[in-house]
Amino acid sequence: MSLTGIVEILWAVSGLGLIILVLLHSPKGDGLGGLGGQAQLFTSTKSAEVTLNRVTWALTAIFMGLTVVLSAGWLVAPPPVPPVPPQ
Repeated sequence: MSLTGIVEILWAVSGLGLIILVLLHSPKGDGLGGLGGQAQLFTSTKSAEVTLNRVTWALTAIFMGLTVVLSAGWLVAPPPVPPVPPQ
């Protein structure tokens, strides 16, 4: 597997993780996080929200960085330059 393939897999996984984390955020209520009782893993709702925000921002930075790297084509090797015949 090439480096580009590995980065594309990481990009897709970070995108799916970002979707899940955004759905776990709660504007006013518990959001989807209240369904499974994940809020009880933390000492308070505030610490759960802060942790969720930090993880979401970190995953956003990873996703955007990988998007730039993949779209710019920085991982693709340039084509070889043919030798110039002597004159």
